[in-house]
Amino acid sequence: MKKLLFLAAACLLGGMAAQAQMPDPIYGEGSEYEAIRKYEEQQRLEAIEDSLNYVRAMDALERMDFVVEADQLMFKWGRTAFVNTATNFVSVHDGEATIQIAPFNAGGGPNGVGGITVTGTPSNVKVKTNKRGNTYFSMNVNGPGVSATVSLNIARGSNQVTLTVSPNFNSNNVTLMGELLPTAFSNVYKGRSL
Repeated sequence: MKKLLFLAAACLLGGMAAQAQMPDPIYGEGSEYEAIRKYEEQQRLEAIEDSLNYVRAMDALERMDFVVEADQLMFKWGRTAFVNTATNFVSVHDGEATIQIAPFNAGGGPNGVGGITVTGTPSNVKVKTNKRGNTYFSMNVNGPGVSATVSLNIARGSNQVTLTVSPNFNSNNVTLMGELLPTAFSNVYKGRSL
């Protein structure tokens, strides 16, 4: 009987000592509650940031003063490439549209940054927002070396876009995926135009 009482006391004291070393399971640092609270706070902050980015993007689109910085390209037959956002973009600023595709990071090419850069004048601009809040934008770009239709889709509440450049004289479409930013927030490097 004494052995049983001694063993029960040892287990009770051992359990109390182990519990004293562990953080408070409900409110303490490292608890599951704390992890859930931090996760929910992070989700709220990301939602606020997404909302701000969306408002900025829609304002820039309306003012025709924006840059779509692409981090991924998709070519005609579905081939994709991850690319540098500083050298792969479509922009509209001061009444001029620039399309720069530079999938080769080694430099060179007609524009000096590994691809091609063309500029032109945007025309026939159309913007439409559907019932779900998704926005569709299209414009024609005409200039030396370019005659294309540019169309993009922005999902409601985000500045992430899918933009397609469709040349008018061939079917070599290229799709850019990335962020739509106001020109002032953008950090792109423009190569030599054709």
